[in-house]
Amino acid sequence: MSSSATTATALRRRHAAAGATAEEWVAVTGAGAWRVEEVGKHQLMRRTGLPARDLRALDPALSYPSSIMGRDRAVVVNLERVRAVITATEVLVPGPRDPAVAPLVRELRARLIASAPAPAPEDEAGNNRGVSPASPGGGAVDKDGQAWRSDKVLPFEFRALEVCLEFACKSLEHETSTLEKEAYPALDELTSKVSTLNLERVRQIKSRLVAISGRVHKVRDELEHLLDDDMDMVAMHLSEKLAYQAAGHSSRFDIEKEPSDFDEERDGVEEGGGSSDGGSGNETSLGFTPKIDELEILLEAYFVQIEGTLNKLSTLREYVDDTEDYINIMLDDKQNQLLQIGIMLSTGTLVLSCAIAATGVFGMNIGIPLYHAATTGVFWQVTGGIVGASAAIYLVTLLCYRRSGILQ
Repeated sequence: MSSSATTATALRRRHAAAGATAEEWVAVTGAGAWRVEEVGKHQLMRRTGLPARDLRALDPALSYPSSIMGRDRAVVVNLERVRAVITATEVLVPGPRDPAVAPLVRELRARLIASAPAPAPEDEAGNNRGVSPASPGGGAVDKDGQAWRSDKVLPFEFRALEVCLEFACKSLEHETSTLEKEAYPALDELTSKVSTLNLERVRQIKSRLVAISGRVHKVRDELEHLLDDDMDMVAMHLSEKLAYQAAGHSSRFDIEKEPSDFDEERDGVEEGGGSSDGGSGNETSLGFTPKIDELEILLEAYFVQIEGTLNKLSTLREYVDDTEDYINIMLDDKQNQLLQIGIMLSTGTLVLSCAIAATGVFGMNIGIPLYHAATTGVFWQVTGGIVGASAAIYLVTLLCYRRSGILQ
């Protein structure tokens, strides 16, 4: 090998290593088998046909909103803690060492094994009967035309998507239930005793309520967006796309293309006015129009579930608002009582000041006939008169306040 060829090979390897750092992914197949792989970015793009911008949505360090994106050969799921790439044959989940990923992988394995298509029945000779996937009602039939299964197994991508949706909805439902168990007793305790500790607990509960409500709203809006857009649901039929392409029809992407080719072709489609939603519009123009009833029913089921979770949070939010209103009413009542006491004290101070002023007048060094009176007990008479007059004025003033509605 020449030195120039060796240098070119080294440069290509160096470029590949610098452009795509290998990360660990969990790959779960339709049979429930799983394995941990180190997959680079470019390798993953060639494997799934995804552009780099879709892979960035799976990065936990980036705050991408909840989304479910159907592409030509994969479905990208980014719902709360659920991040996965679903193809027609496997599910790729990033970060296998994350403790939050292990429950999702276990759930995927258990559900995919349980919902895997059953093997074809054998005849008396022990041979498998031929089955037709296009039997009426979705059931398979044998060579004699007799249906041996009446239930229809969903495609792999729908079964995997269902697990992801269920995991995300259950996670939000669990957080909501936990918040409810903590919130209602704390709110009831606050209504019975307003203290700094109880107010701090309710403040933290309200902050968690706002955060969870925002996350549930994002998931609900994404499901509603998918239900309103038939083209997005068409793009998520990966198994039918493979069958459609296997029948001799072309696809937007070629498996052997490099990652840069994907981005260039996508940019070319967007500049030419084509669809930017992973090629769903292009597939439809080629005649790929699968039925979306199954996927629509699946999404509607979890839309109703997430709507129920949102209703629970709305009810809790109303209870918090009602408690705040009740506390504000209690505080206003206390404030009114304090104002009334302040009015009474101010009035008493005014009357007392008048009495002190009268006493000061009598204490002036001015000769008056009262000082020369021979009658004893004049001091106590004057003092009693001043005190009695002050008390009478104070009582009359309070009576006027009560009649005018200032005091209750």
